[in-house]
Amino acid sequence: MDVAPDPKPAPLAPGLGGNWRERFVSIRQATRALAAPLSPEDCAIQSMPDASPVKWHLAHTTWFFETFVLTPHQSGYQAFGPSYRFLFNSYYNAIGDRHPRLERGMLSRPGLQEVLAYRDHVDKAMFELLAHERSVAEIDGLIELGLHHEQQHQELILTDVKHLLSRNPLKPAYQKQWPLTPIQPRLRGWICFDAGIDEIGHSGSGFCFDNEAPRHRVWLRQFLIASHPVTHGDFIDFIDDGGYQRPELWLSAGWDAVTARNWQAPAYWERREGRWFCFTLHGEAPVDVHTPICHVSFYEADAFARWANARLPTEAEWEVAARGSRLVGNFLESGALHPLALRETPADGTLAQAFGDVWEWTRSDYAPYPGFRPAAGAVGEYNGKFMSGQYVLRGGSCATPSSHIRPTYRNFFPPEARWQFSGLRLARDAE
Repeated sequence: MDVAPDPKPAPLAPGLGGNWRERFVSIRQATRALAAPLSPEDCAIQSMPDASPVKWHLAHTTWFFETFVLTPHQSGYQAFGPSYRFLFNSYYNAIGDRHPRLERGMLSRPGLQEVLAYRDHVDKAMFELLAHERSVAEIDGLIELGLHHEQQHQELILTDVKHLLSRNPLKPAYQKQWPLTPIQPRLRGWICFDAGIDEIGHSGSGFCFDNEAPRHRVWLRQFLIASHPVTHGDFIDFIDDGGYQRPELWLSAGWDAVTARNWQAPAYWERREGRWFCFTLHGEAPVDVHTPICHVSFYEADAFARWANARLPTEAEWEVAARGSRLVGNFLESGALHPLALRETPADGTLAQAFGDVWEWTRSDYAPYPGFRPAAGAVGEYNGKFMSGQYVLRGGSCATPSSHIRPTYRNFFPPEARWQFSGLRLARDAE
């Protein structure tokens, strides 16, 4: 792959269609296409502790297939290099006793070209494995997990690169095109859902991550949920009403974050001559008041909801409400790489922009569902983990591959996180 800067990356493949080889090639090529507009220097830098260099994403997603698929299941497979087994493991602590994520930007070696050679080496071995239908049938679950894992990192490449480029005083664009859509205001309405027993979680048909199961019953009180997500214009109203200066609107830890970090607006915003601008993957642009708000933390979402005399939905409320919505939206494949204004009005009683555009914060802690059992072996240890003090987000974003999202998908981040494409939708008690 030519990794010289290129403002027009190759179009992304649609994802999980076709046979195993086609699916594997499609997703692996899509990851490399995301790196195509970047220089080797871009791919090596880590701009904050929660982000990772693009070079690390390219290697780590390859490490997954080498570690969990090829080494135990491909007879005679020769590993690319012994050091790669621990260099690109999520939990490897490279230097002293510091947190391993903090050290990913320290890996100046191996260089980008060697990492790309590593991908080629593993891909060639995977092609050989995928040519044997009997072998694939025995490990198709592992392969599919690896492909969805890679799609997770495709989204992380974009969010991490956006933060990286935003730190550059030149404010360079990752992609110099702006996908304009008709701009028109939409009135937010409220959709009522009756009280009762319902079920949430994956039904067992098709792929899911372990945190989406088991399906289980929940009791829901009658609630209202907003037909549309909160927009940038809504959030400007919150700012203009002193939202960031009113401690009564904030959780205690949220107010601590506001004062310690001097938050005055969502991430990537800047005010000049009375007008708000935001940094995007297309460079700096005026804030579009009719598009869904993004890059707000859980604390900001919660404070806005309180200011609006509402609250955040629980993840059970969100999932029940989103079931009637079509699983279409502004995803990675659109090339927008930014939330867009609503394209078409949804049917009555269904949520607008439930999928794509922005991840929507819920008020639910990230915890295992009742009856959860982790998978056995290394993959269970790798994939079956729950984080203390994190909150669930739903629905996907403009950086999420369309074939990767489901109504049951549970994303999760700490409450102060803002570098993801995270927004919100309001809810209220019906009583």
